[in-house]
Amino acid sequence: MGEFTTLMARDGHEFQAYLAAPKGAPRGAVVVAQEIFGVNSHIRAVTDAYAAQGYTAIAPALFDRVRRGIELGYTADTVQEGIGYMLQVKPEHFLADVGAAINAVKGSGRVGIVGYCWGGTVAWLAACELPVAAASSYYGGGIVNLLEHKPKRPVIYHFGEKDAHIPPADVEKIKAAHPAGVFHLYPADHGFNCNDRASYDAPSARLALERTLAFFAEHVG
Repeated sequence: MGEFTTLMARDGHEFQAYLAAPKGAPRGAVVVAQEIFGVNSHIRAVTDAYAAQGYTAIAPALFDRVRRGIELGYTADTVQEGIGYMLQVKPEHFLADVGAAINAVKGSGRVGIVGYCWGGTVAWLAACELPVAAASSYYGGGIVNLLEHKPKRPVIYHFGEKDAHIPPADVEKIKAAHPAGVFHLYPADHGFNCNDRASYDAPSARLALERTLAFFAEHVG
């Protein structure tokens, strides 16, 4: 189990991050980029799971720029609340916070990043702008609006075929703009990785994790 620690971004912003250490010597590090629901129990569980795989894992609280300690559940109301918070965090701010998280764990070796929902876009943009070794992006719907950026590191993408938020045309645009990426489609809806959501799809979540772990084993350590 991890615990919260305080980090500082390059602009002086102090924020919380959930940090989980592996039992033995780390094989590398993984930054976990949150959904629009904050660093809640699910994101902490994901972070702990990466630590159990041998990585120093850290989940920066990207909503601390708006208000500290935001943790939301999964309802129609909290979706709207989370979107409201997300819209208040500019890319330069969340990249600064992710950069601070990278600096906090880079002593463990190369650093990968995995992100979900909004975090899927955050992880992708980190691969474009920050010193990560690789990125795994789960249903990052915002990527299609940022295609002028170019990933500098390998990226694996996970999309759901039933995801009404990310139409197939958007996935095709991302593929066309960045054909070097590794793309996977799953017979699942948006949020299929989260076992606290109605859209959870266990087989798809398992397969996406297996692919991400293999991808990180190749590029991170």
